[in-house]
Amino acid sequence: MTENLDNRPVKIGVIGVGGRAVGLIGTMAEMGFVEIAALSDVRPEKMEEGLKVIREHADYPVSCYTDYRELLEREDIEGVVIATSWNDHTKIAIAAMKAGKYTGFEVGGTSSIQQCWDLVHAYEETGTPCMILENCCYGQYELAVLNMIRKGLFGEIIHVEGSYQHDLRGLAEKIHEGYQRSLHHMKRNADLYPTHEIGPLAKYLNINRGNRFLTLTSTASRSRGLDLRAAKSYGENSPIWHRHALGDVVTTVIKCAGGETVTIVHDTSLPRPYTRNNAVHGTKGIWMEINHSMYFEPESFTTEEEANEIVEHKWENADPYLEKYRHPIWDRFLNDGVTGGHGGMDYLVLRAFIYSIQHHIPLPIDVYDSATWMSITCLTEESIAKGSMPVYVPDFTNGAWVCREPMPESPWSLDA
Repeated sequence: MTENLDNRPVKIGVIGVGGRAVGLIGTMAEMGFVEIAALSDVRPEKMEEGLKVIREHADYPVSCYTDYRELLEREDIEGVVIATSWNDHTKIAIAAMKAGKYTGFEVGGTSSIQQCWDLVHAYEETGTPCMILENCCYGQYELAVLNMIRKGLFGEIIHVEGSYQHDLRGLAEKIHEGYQRSLHHMKRNADLYPTHEIGPLAKYLNINRGNRFLTLTSTASRSRGLDLRAAKSYGENSPIWHRHALGDVVTTVIKCAGGETVTIVHDTSLPRPYTRNNAVHGTKGIWMEINHSMYFEPESFTTEEEANEIVEHKWENADPYLEKYRHPIWDRFLNDGVTGGHGGMDYLVLRAFIYSIQHHIPLPIDVYDSATWMSITCLTEESIAKGSMPVYVPDFTNGAWVCREPMPESPWSLDA
């Protein structure tokens, strides 16, 4: 029975068919049990791009709508994937929940705390599951470290770190295209893209399930990188752009109810290789993604002489640990053959979403996680505007984080 459910065909609609959506469409089209029954975008030419990708993998009817509300009226569609511009995610997600569709939406922060509460209230009123499709929660390293934390290898977790550090200066050359991310960079000073790091870190710390974020402070450096690129592209006196508000490096520190601290960094305006720079500091050891290393304190000494010697602190290569403690999700994935974008993370987060639809169970990242992670953007914006003053992180669970019912059993669970 379970095997049949795992392969039960599911009809999905995709709302917003930009570059990110085309990759997601390709990943889902490869799944034999997913039928992408409808696409919606205000630009017909974008839907044609999505159709072309679907046709490379399957040959079933696909409807196209310039008004997403028509897609949501389809009774045969069980779930929707939303990949529109950032400002529209929550509005469309709320409409999808009200239409009774399992709802998954692409990453990005919110512009107000009210958006987050609206998302939570829509879920609580409808009971329709909703999740942010945070693929980094399903990264190979992130899952292995999560497994090691669950097994107690790091001891008591004291501090965690993460970043979105990615050279995106090329976006300063797309302002004339009305590219919304460029406009956010030009007009807002905040951690605009926090969920790639805060999602996995929140799972490490059991946020919203026995722990929560309490307060944060955020500080932004001066803004130079994007201005230099825009001036080079458009000219110093071009009316197309004005000085960017976004600081080149935005550093945020979060305090948790359990006493842990979290540091996240947004750094997309300077020359650098890509990294999420995750780290875990515990009472027994430490993991640092940036140098791909682990260190664990020796558990015991065999002789008094050894105990009196100074223990040499040396990094170890993380690979043997990441292999030994590979998460069961990745064990299955490697056995089946890695597929999908971003090293397989896209496939895994979409597979987790589809599995929940097939089995009619809650999603592995719920609406409270989604609201909490997305709220970081507007909270950092507020803290920076107030001179790096602390601001409170809302409790979107309204106290339920203290003792919540466990998530249902699922091979894609991040809480088991």
